[in-house]
Amino acid sequence: MGVMRIGHASLKVMDIDAAVRHYENVLGMKTTMKDKAGNVYLKCWDEWDKYSVILTPSDQAGMNHLAYKVEKEADLEALQQKIEAWGVKTTMLDEGTLPSTGRMLQFKLPSGHEMRLYASKEFVGTDVGSTNPDPWPDGLKGAGAHWLDHCLLMCEMNPEAGINTVADNTRFMTEALDFFLTEQVLVGPEGNMQAATWMARTTTPHDIAFVGGPRSGLHHIAFFLDSWHDVLKAADVMAKTKTRIDVAPTRHGITRGETIYFFDPSGNRNETFAGLGYLAQRDRPVTTWTEDQLGSGIFYHTGDLVPSFTEVYT
Repeated sequence: MGVMRIGHASLKVMDIDAAVRHYENVLGMKTTMKDKAGNVYLKCWDEWDKYSVILTPSDQAGMNHLAYKVEKEADLEALQQKIEAWGVKTTMLDEGTLPSTGRMLQFKLPSGHEMRLYASKEFVGTDVGSTNPDPWPDGLKGAGAHWLDHCLLMCEMNPEAGINTVADNTRFMTEALDFFLTEQVLVGPEGNMQAATWMARTTTPHDIAFVGGPRSGLHHIAFFLDSWHDVLKAADVMAKTKTRIDVAPTRHGITRGETIYFFDPSGNRNETFAGLGYLAQRDRPVTTWTEDQLGSGIFYHTGDLVPSFTEVYT
């Protein structure tokens, strides 16, 4: 089967204690482990593997790597061959390179972002268990996020210099990792240049997304909530905790998601995201947004682009 779903995001933070408070109290995650290097590992209540976010002390914000889980150990060798045949160098990291995690296949996307694939991580179960479970656990904090849902990466794009790593990443993810395209933004004089793409391996509108910018970086990591009401409650939590909000609750045209964007104390952007949007399938026609309707694609209610949304990232 190959890649199944997103596994974890490793983030750089400048104040580890403030970051832990944010992910625990605003998003409702739980710390499951700390290591000798000072890294902190967290999970959401509806996740069954030991962690989905790693916070690492640093002098700057940003992302260390993004990891996806594959179905079987043998998938790592099979995907290593496909990735290297595509022209991308890989390294097989030993089991235990990250705590409670098996071997990892490490490589860089054409945009320069580090990605890892792994098949095994310690199973700890959800907070409600898997026998006669309640719909949610007692004692939830903050927004009560269910799980790490997806990641959006900013990718260097400079058409005048012939650089478009959005398109490069999209082709790599399709040909080497068997992702499929769900939505895209096409720009340029002929309307055929991919400036943003949304891609899936599951049945949700996106498991990863790429958007063009002046430099590569992390735009946001997103956490799933049940409903629009939960998105509003998340905004209340952010107001109560004086969390810096980037975009107040609204709806995307792209993916149809209900959303709020905000920042952790280091400036890494988070999203709480609700709504299935649609059933992503390989034979579903790709949704295309044109340059003149980009505002409505990103913020459907107003149709207005928020400058910080495209200009600020880590």
